[in-house]
Amino acid sequence: MTIAVGERIPDVELRTMGHSGPQPVRSTEVLGHGRVVLIGVPGAFTPTCTDFHLPGFVRWAGELRARGVDLIACVAVNDAWVMDAWGTYRRVGDAVLMLADGNGEFTRALGLEEDRSASGLGVRSRRYAAVLDDGIVTYLGVESEPPVLKVSSAEAVLAAL
Repeated sequence: MTIAVGERIPDVELRTMGHSGPQPVRSTEVLGHGRVVLIGVPGAFTPTCTDFHLPGFVRWAGELRARGVDLIACVAVNDAWVMDAWGTYRRVGDAVLMLADGNGEFTRALGLEEDRSASGLGVRSRRYAAVLDDGIVTYLGVESEPPVLKVSSAEAVLAAL
C-alpha cells in the first residue's frame, strides 16, 4: 500500500556520505523534523532524473526555502557512493541532501517500489515528490508513467506550498 497524505513516513535506515564514508541515518531523524521536500527517483545518472528532476530542485532551492522548506532531500535505490558522485556531478552542494536507499527498504516501506527488471534495472523507486511536515506527508505527487515529470517537479511542489 502506498503512503498517503496524512501518514507518517516510516522509520528506516538510509545512508548518506560522510567524511569517512557512508554513514547510516534514520529516515525519521533526517526527514521527520520541520518542513522537508523529499524527491524519489528511479536512479542516479538516469536521463530524466539527471537532466530534469534533480536539477529543478537545485535551481528552485532558494524559492523553496523562502516558502518555509527546511530541507530538500533526494533518495534513490542506489548506494551512498553513487548518490554522492551524482550529487557532485549535478553540483547540488548544500541545496539537496543525497540519501541512499541501497536495499530499497525505505522505498518498499513507502509502497513506492517499481519492478524495472525488464529494463535491466531491478526494483527501483517510482518517481515522486513529497512535502513532509514533521514527518507527516502533506503533499505527494507520484508520476503515473515514466519518464513523465509533472506532479513531482520542483514547480509542482512550489505550487503546492
